[in-house]
Amino acid sequence: MAAADPGQEGVSRMLKAVLIAASMAVAMPCFAIVHAQEDEQNQTAHRHHPAQDQLLHEKFYSTWHMPDNPAFSCCNNADCYPTEIKSVDGKIYAKRREDGKYILIPPQKIERNRDNPDGRNHLCAPPPGFAKNPVDTVYCFALGGAT
Repeated sequence: MAAADPGQEGVSRMLKAVLIAASMAVAMPCFAIVHAQEDEQNQTAHRHHPAQDQLLHEKFYSTWHMPDNPAFSCCNNADCYPTEIKSVDGKIYAKRREDGKYILIPPQKIERNRDNPDGRNHLCAPPPGFAKNPVDTVYCFALGGAT
């Protein structure tokens, strides 16, 4: 029985290592694509209202005008959404959905002449980095009464 050639064993190990590396090189971009698609789906879902609330919000948002400038709409269903708030030193801050940042609500942007559809807080604001507006712009805000 002949002994195995040590050179062949080294080549075999190298071939296995190359095959493993090649497999990983192919798999990693696929993982990145799947991960990117999941992130996009989560962000899209995060921008929309729950199905059971969709019509209620569309009706409310489509007829809502800026409290400080009633000639202008608060925007649309894409810019308005229920949100969380906090109060600091008597000022209201609402959580922007895109980045989770609490932004200051200017008093003149608070709706005082109409009830919101579900008792929750609602914010209409452009996403951060929207070039047409200054940083942390608020179009409209409705304070909820639900507990």
